[in-house]
Amino acid sequence: MTQVQLVPRPAATVVLLRDTPKGMEVFMVQRTHKAAFIPGGFVFPGGALDASDHDPIFATQVAGVDDESASRALGLASGGLAYWVAAIRECFEESGLLLAHDARQPASDGRLVTGSAREFEPLRQQLASGAMSWPQFCRDRQLKLALEQLAYLSHWITPAGSVRRFDTRFFMAHAPDQQDAAHDNTETIAHAWVRPADMLERHRSGEATIMFATKTTLELLAKFSSAEAAISHVRGLKDIQPITPRVTTSSAGRKVIAPGHPAWAEVGRLDPDARGTVSSELVPGVPTRLAPKVLRIAAPNPGFMTGAGTNSYLLGDADALAVIDPGPAIDEHIERLLEAGAGKIRWILTTHTHKDHSPAAALLREKTGAEVLGMPAPRFDNQDVAFQPDRVPLDGEVLRIAGVSLRVIHTPGHASNHLCYLLEDEKMLFTGDHIMQGSTVVINPPDGDMAVYLESLRALKSLDVEVLAPGHGFLMEQPHQVVDRLLAHRAKREAKVKEALVKADARSLEQLVQTVYDDVPVQRHAMARRSLLAHLLKLKAEGHAVQSGDLWRAA
Repeated sequence: MTQVQLVPRPAATVVLLRDTPKGMEVFMVQRTHKAAFIPGGFVFPGGALDASDHDPIFATQVAGVDDESASRALGLASGGLAYWVAAIRECFEESGLLLAHDARQPASDGRLVTGSAREFEPLRQQLASGAMSWPQFCRDRQLKLALEQLAYLSHWITPAGSVRRFDTRFFMAHAPDQQDAAHDNTETIAHAWVRPADMLERHRSGEATIMFATKTTLELLAKFSSAEAAISHVRGLKDIQPITPRVTTSSAGRKVIAPGHPAWAEVGRLDPDARGTVSSELVPGVPTRLAPKVLRIAAPNPGFMTGAGTNSYLLGDADALAVIDPGPAIDEHIERLLEAGAGKIRWILTTHTHKDHSPAAALLREKTGAEVLGMPAPRFDNQDVAFQPDRVPLDGEVLRIAGVSLRVIHTPGHASNHLCYLLEDEKMLFTGDHIMQGSTVVINPPDGDMAVYLESLRALKSLDVEVLAPGHGFLMEQPHQVVDRLLAHRAKREAKVKEALVKADARSLEQLVQTVYDDVPVQRHAMARRSLLAHLLKLKAEGHAVQSGDLWRAA
């Protein structure tokens, strides 16, 4: 049954920074342990928008900051200024720090009002009790809010399924240098000026609780040595997109992830109601149901080239199953496949015959009598030359097996015998090593061919595909964008190869890899040399590079 999701409340938060001899510090308050949202947690001052934040008094507070410009920055049609106003109000209510100018002073003065927390305390209490409204407070004190001090940082939406949900805009500002702070002793029970790295360490040690958005913000702040550097960076941000973290399970328990995490797309696809029941870890031997007729089991062969392990997929219905990529010949993995197959495995398909994908085919066929489909292995050292298919499927052929329709797509480049399989009902493409998650594919001549690989990638864009099921890693969405990113990455790398060739009369492969892959750890250069050679051979065939023995130069 689908859960009823709470509508997030609009909210605003402000991250206040100051520089000290010990380094840049950020202001944080600790929420009361009775709070319904993050009890006892450390947060930046902030809270939900109030109706008074929309009062017309704030419409012309500061030149250049009005509802039109504020809404445009937030991606809203209107009402954006209220977020700026709320950020300053909440900051004052929770910290006693007031980002405001004296309206009686010249606008060009720029100085913020001064005052102590003790002086402001009666006013904060009146605001909290409702005895005084925020607009009335500003009128009576003849204040203009320092809206121009706020830099728009980020947009976070509390995960679906949470007991409280907020649609929060994060802002950043210099702390007023002639005011002191104090928590309100109502919603907050403590406050601290702390270096971002120190708060992150307190969180890691279990001494302090912080929410995911706070942790991510502190990690960003920890990269800067001064408040001005951090705020200048934030003012340069463009097209800030909303982030709704996803709650998952993991070996350590509940885990929150954000866009960019390898499991992001898969968790969203498998847990649309945000129940937090899907794992963000790919554990070898543990079956994961990806679709009604698709099960994934990763082999226990984790490593630099294989990630968490090689994925084997079982497809089919109650009567029969097919296995795509049986994986390496590891008894434990074969036993997991047999258990999941429950005596129904009738077909074994391989994407290609590299040694982490096909060797288990012979053992699995021996135990099940299943028919093996794939292309014979090229005669190279990195191939499973013992692989013998019962049948070689044709490019474009539709296999109607195990109650599903699989279209065969020949995708050479990584390997000359590489096949992808399109599960047409799910629009799911099993990509083997043609597309991998987390890294680009190694193109290893002579069987690997860069030009052919790029052409095979482009061909995928003609397919009606919604999700990629790679040979290594989690499900990947937006396939056409994935292909575009891969093509752009290869084009950028090739441009570096051309530039390196032009800058020197002749260079060896070893010399070139130092320049062309200067953004890759040295430990990976042995692998990078293979793809570099593939780029050079492509350029040679196109007339852009010349090889003389072990040396290469521009044509």
